[in-house]
Amino acid sequence: MNAALPAAIRFDIQGLTQAIMHCHASDALRCQFSQPHWDILASHLQPFALNNGQVLMEQGALDRTLYFIESGTLSVHYEDEKARVRMALVGAGTVLGEGAFFSHLPRSATVQASTPCKLWCLTPLRFVELANRHGSIALELTMALGAVMARRLYNRPRRVAVT
Repeated sequence: MNAALPAAIRFDIQGLTQAIMHCHASDALRCQFSQPHWDILASHLQPFALNNGQVLMEQGALDRTLYFIESGTLSVHYEDEKARVRMALVGAGTVLGEGAFFSHLPRSATVQASTPCKLWCLTPLRFVELANRHGSIALELTMALGAVMARRLYNRPRRVAVT
Protein backbone atom coordinates (compact mmCIF):
# COMPACT_ATOMS: atom_id res chain seq x y z
CA MET A 1 0.00 0.00 0.00
CA ASN A 2 2.66 2.55 0.95
CA ALA A 3 5.23 3.54 -1.63
CA ALA A 4 8.89 3.86 -0.83
CA LEU A 5 9.55 7.56 -0.44
CA PRO A 6 12.07 9.06 -2.83
CA ALA A 7 14.70 11.16 -1.09
CA ALA A 8 13.20 14.29 -2.70
CA ILE A 9 9.83 13.94 -0.93
CA ARG A 10 9.68 15.81 2.35
CA PHE A 11 6.75 15.92 4.69
CA ASP A 12 5.90 18.86 6.89
CA ILE A 13 2.51 19.46 8.48
CA GLN A 14 2.60 22.94 6.88
CA GLY A 15 1.95 21.31 3.49
CA LEU A 16 -1.21 19.69 4.79
CA THR A 17 -2.42 22.79 6.61
CA GLN A 18 -1.91 24.89 3.48
CA ALA A 19 -3.79 22.35 1.35
CA ILE A 20 -6.71 22.39 3.79
CA MET A 21 -6.74 26.19 4.11
CA HIS A 22 -6.72 26.67 0.32
CA CYS A 23 -9.19 23.93 -0.61
CA HIS A 24 -12.47 25.24 -2.01
CA ALA A 25 -14.10 21.87 -2.69
CA SER A 26 -17.57 21.37 -1.25
CA ASP A 27 -16.25 18.51 0.87
CA ALA A 28 -13.10 20.30 2.09
CA LEU A 29 -12.00 19.69 5.67
CA ARG A 30 -12.76 22.82 7.69
CA CYS A 31 -10.79 22.76 10.95
CA GLN A 32 -10.42 25.76 13.22
CA PHE A 33 -6.92 24.80 14.34
CA SER A 34 -4.10 27.15 15.23
CA GLN A 35 -0.55 26.14 14.31
CA PRO A 36 0.14 24.60 17.75
CA HIS A 37 -2.99 22.45 17.30
CA TRP A 38 -1.78 21.28 13.88
CA ASP A 39 1.58 20.43 15.43
CA ILE A 40 -0.13 18.31 18.08
CA LEU A 41 -2.27 16.57 15.46
CA ALA A 42 0.85 15.98 13.33
CA SER A 43 2.43 14.04 16.18
CA HIS A 44 -0.44 11.53 15.85
CA LEU A 45 -0.36 11.30 12.04
CA GLN A 46 1.81 9.15 9.79
CA PRO A 47 2.82 10.65 6.41
CA PHE A 48 3.25 8.51 3.29
CA ALA A 49 3.15 8.71 -0.48
CA LEU A 50 1.25 6.89 -3.20
CA ASN A 51 2.34 6.61 -6.79
CA ASN A 52 -0.06 6.95 -9.70
CA GLY A 53 -2.24 3.81 -9.86
CA GLN A 54 -1.55 2.53 -6.34
CA VAL A 55 -4.58 1.38 -4.36
CA LEU A 56 -5.17 3.08 -1.02
CA MET A 57 -8.18 1.03 0.10
CA GLU A 58 -10.32 -1.80 -1.25
CA GLN A 59 -14.12 -1.99 -1.14
CA GLY A 60 -15.09 -4.41 1.64
CA ALA A 61 -11.82 -4.12 3.57
CA LEU A 62 -12.03 -4.01 7.37
CA ASP A 63 -9.81 -1.01 7.98
CA ARG A 64 -10.79 2.18 9.81
CA THR A 65 -7.79 4.38 9.01
CA LEU A 66 -8.56 8.00 8.16
CA TYR A 67 -6.56 9.70 5.38
CA PHE A 68 -5.81 13.41 4.95
CA ILE A 69 -4.81 14.41 1.40
CA GLU A 70 -1.96 16.90 1.21
CA SER A 71 -1.45 16.73 -2.55
CA GLY A 72 -2.60 14.76 -5.57
CA THR A 73 -5.91 13.30 -6.70
CA LEU A 74 -7.52 9.98 -5.83
CA SER A 75 -10.38 8.24 -7.58
CA VAL A 76 -13.09 6.54 -5.55
CA HIS A 77 -14.90 3.61 -7.21
CA TYR A 78 -18.03 2.00 -5.80
CA GLU A 79 -19.41 -1.13 -7.45
CA ASP A 80 -22.93 -2.22 -6.50
CA GLU A 81 -24.45 -5.71 -6.60
CA LYS A 82 -25.49 -5.19 -10.27
CA ALA A 83 -21.86 -4.39 -11.24
CA ARG A 84 -22.70 -0.70 -11.81
CA VAL A 85 -19.78 1.57 -10.96
CA ARG A 86 -19.98 5.07 -9.51
CA MET A 87 -16.91 7.23 -9.27
CA ALA A 88 -15.77 10.43 -7.57
CA LEU A 89 -12.47 12.30 -7.55
CA VAL A 90 -11.05 13.60 -4.29
CA GLY A 91 -8.12 15.98 -4.00
CA ALA A 92 -5.85 17.98 -1.74
CA GLY A 93 -7.39 19.50 1.36
CA THR A 94 -9.96 16.76 1.83
CA VAL A 95 -10.11 13.47 3.70
CA LEU A 96 -10.97 9.86 2.94
CA GLY A 97 -12.10 7.04 5.16
CA GLU A 98 -14.45 8.93 7.45
CA GLY A 99 -17.29 6.48 6.80
CA ALA A 100 -15.48 3.40 8.12
CA PHE A 101 -13.69 5.48 10.75
CA PHE A 102 -17.00 6.37 12.40
CA SER A 103 -19.20 3.39 11.50
CA HIS A 104 -16.80 0.46 12.14
CA LEU A 105 -18.17 -1.03 8.89
CA PRO A 106 -16.17 -2.34 5.92
CA ARG A 107 -14.90 0.11 3.32
CA SER A 108 -17.68 1.12 0.96
CA ALA A 109 -15.46 1.78 -2.08
CA THR A 110 -12.05 1.26 -3.62
CA VAL A 111 -9.69 4.24 -3.70
CA GLN A 112 -6.77 4.54 -6.08
CA ALA A 113 -4.24 7.30 -6.73
CA SER A 114 -4.94 9.10 -10.02
CA THR A 115 -1.77 11.15 -9.63
CA PRO A 116 1.17 10.89 -7.23
CA CYS A 117 -0.16 11.76 -3.76
CA LYS A 118 1.10 12.86 -0.38
CA LEU A 119 -1.14 11.66 2.43
CA TRP A 120 -1.27 11.59 6.20
CA CYS A 121 -3.08 8.80 8.03
CA LEU A 122 -4.70 8.62 11.45
CA THR A 123 -5.48 5.21 12.90
CA PRO A 124 -8.31 4.72 15.41
CA LEU A 125 -5.76 3.87 18.11
CA ARG A 126 -3.85 7.12 17.51
CA PHE A 127 -7.15 9.02 17.52
CA VAL A 128 -8.03 7.57 20.95
CA GLU A 129 -4.60 8.66 22.17
CA LEU A 130 -5.23 12.15 20.76
CA ALA A 131 -8.64 12.26 22.45
CA ASN A 132 -7.20 11.22 25.80
CA ARG A 133 -4.39 13.77 25.71
CA HIS A 134 -5.96 16.64 23.73
CA GLY A 135 -9.72 16.25 23.90
CA SER A 136 -10.54 19.65 22.40
CA ILE A 137 -8.45 18.93 19.28
CA ALA A 138 -10.06 15.51 18.87
CA LEU A 139 -13.51 17.06 19.29
CA GLU A 140 -12.83 19.78 16.69
CA LEU A 141 -11.52 17.15 14.28
CA THR A 142 -14.58 14.95 14.87
CA MET A 143 -16.90 17.88 14.18
CA ALA A 144 -15.02 18.76 10.97
CA LEU A 145 -15.07 15.14 9.78
CA GLY A 146 -18.78 14.85 10.53
CA ALA A 147 -19.38 17.97 8.44
CA VAL A 148 -17.39 16.50 5.53
CA MET A 149 -19.40 13.30 5.70
CA ALA A 150 -22.69 15.20 5.89
CA ARG A 151 -21.81 17.36 2.86
CA ARG A 152 -20.84 14.27 0.87
CA LEU A 153 -24.00 12.39 1.81
CA TYR A 154 -26.18 15.39 0.95
CA ASN A 155 -24.58 15.70 -2.52
CA ARG A 156 -25.63 12.56 -4.40
CA PRO A 157 -22.65 12.44 -6.81
CA ARG A 158 -20.24 12.86 -3.84
CA ARG A 159 -21.82 10.08 -1.73
CA VAL A 160 -19.46 7.55 -3.22
CA ALA A 161 -16.57 9.45 -1.56
CA VAL A 162 -17.80 8.42 1.90
CA THR A 163 -15.47 5.49 2.33
